[in-house]
Amino acid sequence: MIRPHDSLPYRHVLTLPAMGSAVRIARETTEQVLAEWGVGPQEPCRGPVLLILSELVANSVRHAAVLSPKVTVIFAGGPDGVHDRHPYRPALYTSAVAGSGRGLATVVELTLELGGSAVVRGDADEGGKSIWVTLPLRRSGGPRDR
Repeated sequence: MIRPHDSLPYRHVLTLPAMGSAVRIARETTEQVLAEWGVGPQEPCRGPVLLILSELVANSVRHAAVLSPKVTVIFAGGPDGVHDRHPYRPALYTSAVAGSGRGLATVVELTLELGGSAVVRGDADEGGKSIWVTLPLRRSGGPRDR
């Protein structure tokens, strides 16, 4: 989901039960992963990254938990994302319709404003999907910089 820089070979996989606490745990894990990658609090994308991740995990818990009892978040120095095993693939580039939330529309809007990209990719067996968000994060000068 998070792409700090093409040359960074970092990867972290988090799989959680699709329940409300998953949002908090995923957010806390994201903060830890960003710190490990050297992405500091001054990074302009940091707050939006946490909001985007929270919305995507909340959507998986809210809309897919019945068919997908687990939600997986993949953080990588490449194009990875949030995955569940519910077959419905939401349209990313449409406005929110009456009666539904604005969470996914907010995710896409923030992603585009930050110079990133978002895409929905179905599993090969059509039994689930991943929402991949790629953002241009920069590492701060620190011990992990080479």
